[in-house]
Amino acid sequence: MWFKKRSIISYVLLALFLYISMKLTEFDLSKFRDFRNMIDFLSHWFPMDFSLLPRILKDSLETLAMAFLGSFFSLLIGLPLSFLAAKNTARSPFVYHLTRVGLSFVRSIPEIVFGLILLTALGLGPFPAVLAIMFHNIGVLGKLISELIEASDPGPQEAMKAVGAKSWFASLFSILPQIWPNVLSNYFYRFEVAIRTSLILGFIGGGGIGQRLFNDFKTFHYTAVSLDVLVIMIIVILVDFFGSYVRNRVI
Repeated sequence: MWFKKRSIISYVLLALFLYISMKLTEFDLSKFRDFRNMIDFLSHWFPMDFSLLPRILKDSLETLAMAFLGSFFSLLIGLPLSFLAAKNTARSPFVYHLTRVGLSFVRSIPEIVFGLILLTALGLGPFPAVLAIMFHNIGVLGKLISELIEASDPGPQEAMKAVGAKSWFASLFSILPQIWPNVLSNYFYRFEVAIRTSLILGFIGGGGIGQRLFNDFKTFHYTAVSLDVLVIMIIVILVDFFGSYVRNRVI
């Protein structure tokens, strides 16, 4: 029952954590009492400046390319690593733990940190942003796919080994078909995240529509900002629909 002594202690601790967090973050809904400043600010966003649309679309394509390359290369590298990071396919406990630690280390570093390092080392532009997205997503996709591998049905793998198939061959062709739709689902989700990440990387010199959005904000060109935001929303929605279409076709 929900009113057990252990549950009451959990609710009290949750309430305490909420209170402390709200104090630390200065959480105050009363700041929304006066909407006049917000309404006045948003009024400068319209009408949108559609004369900038061709240049915004060009920067959007650059952002899409950054997100696609970063997430695609991370899948190419993370997929084989995930087989080493899964208990049922790793060659040894040492390889399993080493790969898991490596993926956790890479995943623990945010893209913005990778971006700051790589943009300083390699110079401004989209290429360091692609690498920043790729490095972080190798850790994320490697972990997610390894968990799918561990949850897969062992029957087909054991059947292939019983007829003489090598261990890596049995793992690849018995497990991958089972998990492939979920792999694609995770990939397209990370692709969406990579689009939003590339916007943040654009703020620090990574190029794309993120850099344009940052420059428009700095120059108070709010009619361009509103169009930037609209294009970004449309891109994310289209990628979501495309991902669902591909996943349904595979299933």
